[in-house]
Amino acid sequence: MRFSEQFLDEIRARVSLSQVVGRKVQWDRRKSVPARGDYWACCPFHNEKTPSFHADDRRGRYHCFGCKASGDIFRFVTETEGLSFPEAVERLAEQAGLPMPVQSREEGAREEKRRSLADVMEAAAAFFENALRQPAGAGARAYLERREVSGSLARQFRLGFAPDERYGLKTHLAEQGFDVEMMAAAGLVVTGEDIAVAFDRFRGRIMFPIRDRRGRVIAFGGRAMDPKVPAKYLNSPETALFHKGNVLYNLDQARAPAHEAGMLMAVEGYMDVIALARAGIAQAVAPLGTALTADQLNLMWRVVPEPILCFDGDEAGLHAAYRAVDTALGLVRPGYSLRFAFLPEGQDPDDLVRAGGREAMDAVLKAAEPLSDVLWRRELEQADLTTPERRAAFESRLDEAVGHIADNRVQTHYRSDLKNRLNTLWRGLSGGNGGRAGERGRMDGRMSGRFAGGGQRPWSGRGGGGRLPLGPSHQLRQFARSALARPASERRERLMVLTLVNHPHLVDENLELLAEMEFESPELDRLRAAILDIAALEEALDRTQLRDHLSRRGFEQALARLETGLTHRSDWFAFADAALDDVITAWRHMVALHRKSVTLRRELDAAERAFAENPTQDALAHLNEVREQMRSTVGEEASIEGFGTASGRVGGGVG
Repeated sequence: MRFSEQFLDEIRARVSLSQVVGRKVQWDRRKSVPARGDYWACCPFHNEKTPSFHADDRRGRYHCFGCKASGDIFRFVTETEGLSFPEAVERLAEQAGLPMPVQSREEGAREEKRRSLADVMEAAAAFFENALRQPAGAGARAYLERREVSGSLARQFRLGFAPDERYGLKTHLAEQGFDVEMMAAAGLVVTGEDIAVAFDRFRGRIMFPIRDRRGRVIAFGGRAMDPKVPAKYLNSPETALFHKGNVLYNLDQARAPAHEAGMLMAVEGYMDVIALARAGIAQAVAPLGTALTADQLNLMWRVVPEPILCFDGDEAGLHAAYRAVDTALGLVRPGYSLRFAFLPEGQDPDDLVRAGGREAMDAVLKAAEPLSDVLWRRELEQADLTTPERRAAFESRLDEAVGHIADNRVQTHYRSDLKNRLNTLWRGLSGGNGGRAGERGRMDGRMSGRFAGGGQRPWSGRGGGGRLPLGPSHQLRQFARSALARPASERRERLMVLTLVNHPHLVDENLELLAEMEFESPELDRLRAAILDIAALEEALDRTQLRDHLSRRGFEQALARLETGLTHRSDWFAFADAALDDVITAWRHMVALHRKSVTLRRELDAAERAFAENPTQDALAHLNEVREQMRSTVGEEASIEGFGTASGRVGGGVG
């Protein structure tokens, strides 16, 4: 019996790989990180003592680095339980609570039609790609060059051009043996009772193929070259292959890098995705001209537990973010939520990376706000808190919004979080409206001298009627982090990774610690993860073997960058010829300092938000207290250097 891909995907969505495999193996607690969908065990297909079997819940795939066995949930059941594929599907469908499909003759015909539609869409994609290279595509090529889309990028995304001809594609497909009915069913030509001869839907447009999760072309988006055309962007209509609300542009290419980086972001359109790819950010997707749907959110959650939605920093972007809040609240569950990143006003991702490179986009993503913060901001922005009745209405709106959260445990935590925020808010308003106005006036006076030039206050309140600040502004973030430069933490992370590379015995002794560790530098975090993977495959690694493995995985330049700038004589312990006891002592010191730094940075983020939402003296005092503790960690960095000098071992490894 043939099963539709939709049915198999529904089973995969309901039954996780770790559930199926977990019945046959014992997960290794030291190496597994369930929160990331990352599981390790001794392989069930061959005898081994060191876990080299990896199960990836997000991608739904397993792989053994020893015997090379790999597959998905269906393959695992057939190979471990001796079942045929239909029997495995039936067993997993029962576990998923899905009835087995009864394929009628009509259903079989529809499945055959979908396969035929995939063929005609592939033929159309090839036609558009070729047309882009022809003389008629010169204008489209020039536009892409102005947008800094290289030839290799155009090939990666299979960009094309629809000639400005009424029957160009139709004639080509007919010559390939496709009839007009099939072209119409694929949305490639326009037909109707009042249309004597079917004609091409896309004409004079740059073409963006839209692919499903397996990379098959299922639809197109076309950008008009003529500015007078009413529809700047035109998408394929709904077809048997294409349902707009169930698809994310570029998900097929973004899935693997998103899993590796632990981050997936959604931007507005095709060119935003391509611009980010040009800047080296491969884990971006886009909804297709509509607000994010529940199905699209679930697709993102299958890749990462907290995707980032990226919005323009203007009013339209803010309102789009607020609509996404409503979509997400009914779907969030333990460990699965959203974050929101807002671009500088007037800039889209393409503008941002052109002006500031990847670093500018990384900074925006790093400042992404959790769903709970954006919900609070939305309700507070429209609140009038001048009377008890209006404050009660504000509480009622919050209560109604949280009531949409289906998961009881998550809803409980949201209510607790909002209760704390409300308590802080009401304390600030305890003097009444006039008291609050006086408090704000006093705050203005106290704070004016703390910002350069005595300019705009570091919050974005809009004045009037006791309205409160909406969230951290750019000035506030600059103020809160002004003394907290990142080079110290980045240097410490490089020292930690270099120490692991040169002293691999530390990896085996610290597997659980390394699996849980968080690095701010994406490159260093990828190196950390790669070292863990390699340690799972090889026992008793020496430094030469580890470097060879990392180089073969594409980390050769990253390894070279590790030692850049580490010329201080106290950096000796990270190099290969340091004494073992001293290496262990320095390593423990760095780990303790790193943990403290990560915890304090979280406290700093919370203190920033608290001060922005309620800028009182108490909030400011707490913010300054956390900042002072952060400064102390910079001082503690020097204790690593002092350790190197005091021990007298300053000659090794740094020339």
